[in-house]
Amino acid sequence: MKKVFVIDWILIVVFIVSAISGIGLHIAGHGNSHEVWHNWAVVHVVSSVLFLVAIIFHVTTHWGWYKGIIKNGIGRKSKVTAVLSIIFLLLSVTGIVLLGVSGANSPLGLWHYKIGIITTVIAVGHIIKRLSVLKKSLN
Repeated sequence: MKKVFVIDWILIVVFIVSAISGIGLHIAGHGNSHEVWHNWAVVHVVSSVLFLVAIIFHVTTHWGWYKGIIKNGIGRKSKVTAVLSIIFLLLSVTGIVLLGVSGANSPLGLWHYKIGIITTVIAVGHIIKRLSVLKKSLN
């Protein structure tokens, strides 16, 4: 299997764990158990760091696509992918900032959660659009 597909499959796995743990973390924030919230937070931070690392590799393998946008504009290239890239950057920045502050029940934490939901919806569409190619990579 080509390296790009290995990265893509890893991305899908860590994306699922990061998204589910982010939602679990948000729900746990409404509960009374700090231990439950903490456990969700640990899973979310670890999976999200792995996701960020995988995204860096993913962007690196598709760097030509990004260079084409910078050089020639968006043109016929996927506008959804460009929007996903920008929203993910915003999600990452808010997530990294939250590591340095008390993010539980904070306005920034809520923004991060809302941006995460938007990112998840767009990312699922991004994955579904490419699923047939990804399935073929398993052969």
